[in-house]
This record gives sequence, structure tokens and C-alpha cells, in this order.
Amino acid sequence: MRWPWRRIIAGDQLIVSWADGEVAFVRARPRSDGGFDVRQMGVERQGTDSREDFVRRLQALGLKGASAHIMLRPAQYQLLQIDVPAVAPEELRAAARYQIRDMVNVHIDDLTLDVMRVGDGQQKGTPHLFVVAAETAIVRDVLDLGDALHWTVSVIDIQETVQRNLQSLLARNEGRLERADAALLVADANHALLTISANEELFYARRLELPEGFMAMDWGSKDEAGMAVSETFIPVGEYVPEYNVGGVSHGSDYTGGGASASGDGNELAQRFLVEVQRSLDLWDRSWSSLPLSGLRVSAGARSTELAQWLGREMGQTVTAIDMGTHFSGLDTKDAADRAMCLPLLGALLRTEGRKL
Repeated sequence: MRWPWRRIIAGDQLIVSWADGEVAFVRARPRSDGGFDVRQMGVERQGTDSREDFVRRLQALGLKGASAHIMLRPAQYQLLQIDVPAVAPEELRAAARYQIRDMVNVHIDDLTLDVMRVGDGQQKGTPHLFVVAAETAIVRDVLDLGDALHWTVSVIDIQETVQRNLQSLLARNEGRLERADAALLVADANHALLTISANEELFYARRLELPEGFMAMDWGSKDEAGMAVSETFIPVGEYVPEYNVGGVSHGSDYTGGGASASGDGNELAQRFLVEVQRSLDLWDRSWSSLPLSGLRVSAGARSTELAQWLGREMGQTVTAIDMGTHFSGLDTKDAADRAMCLPLLGALLRTEGRKL
């Protein structure tokens, strides 16, 4: 099957994600100025409906018979990083399959794989590949829904790359493509995705678990948000799994997200804050030739509040993502739906010839 590296434009474009009993979708039409008119957007939940009843509900929304572009959400695949195998380009996938066999959580024969190069190919040192590994059964389930709705599925994409497309568009409009650009998108109450790109290529991605109740906290209050990062107490003896920047593995001596057993809002919010700061600091140390221009954030109706809190606590330039100029009609949509559907907009920006 084909992974994300092609864009087809013909009339209205339908972008869809299907995960955990939820379909998020965007229907948009290209404009002559390069932007898009968002004609339809929403989130539909299957709930207790049978597959047949759910399909009928989606058909009633006018989603039948479209040429669709699918985006997998992070829970539906693993994004791994390996050294580029010393093989011919046409053999990269086969070599990557062998190399990641001990890194995946299911049998390698049950996975659908594709690869893309980390960064823009200009960095020094050993080159690296991102390897996308999705269970074939999950991919098949998405395609089965498409078959039931008579979709022609042209592309399957992943959230990291469509998020890169959105931040690259904003960086291009600001004349900052050659500087690194970080984006943090909160699509639901439990998870956020941090990506760093430069020169329109993805360099870094990290998934962050949100503390329980984080999206309901008063981030402007010291009672909720707690101390600044520099004042935060770091528990000793806890562990967070290693993660990678530019192929270099790094660890941490404390957990991020909602791993604390105390459940205290101050501590949990601070752990998330420190994990974001740690990622940005690690980038600055690892990629001094590509300084960060700032951090962009999206959290639905609370995007501006999150940007202000992170900017104040970390001393970084943090701005709320606003795609309204390029995607007209967003302001008429439900805020919760906008948060979940925002990554899908990046699939509309897919361009030809992505480098391996």
C-alpha cells in the first residue's frame, strides 16, 4: 500500500481519521490563492451503533463516494528511528523491516512499514530514517470503513508529517523556513504531539501524555500551575523511557505526563511543563546550527491560554496556532471539533517528491 508521499487535487478533498470509534473529517476546496475553503468539518462517534448503522450515519453527512486521504493517529502506529541501512534506495524498506524487528510490539510479519529520512539531509554525522510501523489489521480496518463508504483512498498519512506541513506553512509565511520550528498540538484530553521541523522537513517528534485533568486546570493560577520550571522539584529515582533527537538517545530520571501516583495537580502540570522544556533544551544542545524560532501550540478553545502559560513559565516565545487565513471557515466550527480536526488540515498541504 502507499504511504503519505503524494498529493492529489481534484475538486473537494476529504481528509479522514478513524480511531477508537471516532471519525474526524474535513472536506475542503482549494482556492486560487493556494488556501482552502473548509466546507465541512466534524467528529462522529460510533458509540453503540453497529458498523452498518454508523456507516449510514456517515453517509447522511455526505461522506459517501469521495476520494479520501486518510490520516492515522499516533495510537495506530509506531514511529521509530534507525540509522540509514547501507543498501540501495529500493531496498530501504526491506532493510528497515529487518532492523526494527526487536523494536516493535507485534510480530514483524503483522506490520505495514514505510520509511522517510530524518531531517533535510544536510546534517552532519550518521543519517537516520524514520520508520512508520502500523499493524496491518489496523490499516485494514481503516480501509474497510472506506470500502463501506465507497471511498477511493489515494494516500495514508501520519500525524507527525501533517503536523510538520502546518508548521512549515506558518514558518514559510513568516520567512523562517531555515530556522527550526516547534509545534505542540493537543487533540484530546489525554495526549499531545510535539514536532520540530526545519526547511519543510521533519527532524523530531515526541508524544506526550497529558496529566489527568490538565485541560481543565487554571494555568494562570499558581495554585494549579505551581512553580516556574526553574523552581520545580524533580523526584529522584523515577524513570522515563529514552527518546531520540537526530539519532542520539537521551534519557530522563523522572517520569513525564501523568505517571505520578500522588495525583497532585501542581506536580502533574509541572511534570508536563518540564518535559516540554526538556525537549526544547535538548534540541538546542543537539542542533545548535538550527536554533528554534519558537513554539506554536494548539489546544482548541484554550490555545491562547496554553501559549501564555508555557511562554511565561519557560521563558520561550510561544504563540497559539491560527490557521484561519489559509483555511477559511474554521471560525464557524465547534472548538472541540477544530482541535481534533486541526491535524487533518496538514494533509491538504501535501506536496510531491518528499525525500527519502
